Amino acid sequence: MSINKDIALEIKEIFDNNTLSDLKRFLHKRESLNCANSYLMYLFFLVQSAGILTSSVGAGNNDTFLLWSGIGLNVLASLIHIYEKLNNSIMKKLMHDIKAIKDGTYIDEGEMIDVDQKSANDNKSNSNVPSVITNANNTAHLNNTAHLNNTNALII
Repeated sequence: MSINKDIALEIKEIFDNNTLSDLKRFLHKRESLNCANSYLMYLFFLVQSAGILTSSVGAGNNDTFLLWSGIGLNVLASLIHIYEKLNNSIMKKLMHDIKAIKDGTYIDEGEMIDVDQKSANDNKSNSNVPSVITNANNTAHLNNTAHLNNTNALII
């Protein structure tokens, strides 16, 4: 009976350590994304302003090179803005996960891909086929199919 209790305590400790490492990773990612978004925001306004100015000068002087350069700068500014918005959506997801960890309702739904290390005999035949482990409700089930039926799947 105490062996089952020891195993249960060890499993709980593993999940707690995993949750703690996830929290630290999420906070670090959020900090990095927030810093990057600050720079992206200023870069967006600078490139957009340069694009508008260049396009206006090119149109006023009938200079097609300046006109198209300004349009190109505006396209670049739009791409920077899209990247900034993408970072914002990632930060919202990270904040949702951080709040779930704080509330105690966090379930690890991340995806991780890693190629299995096979023995020398397995390397001769189809060694690059990864096995799939689903991570629903913190339980792992081995599944050697090549397709994913679950969005919470981890490939190991």
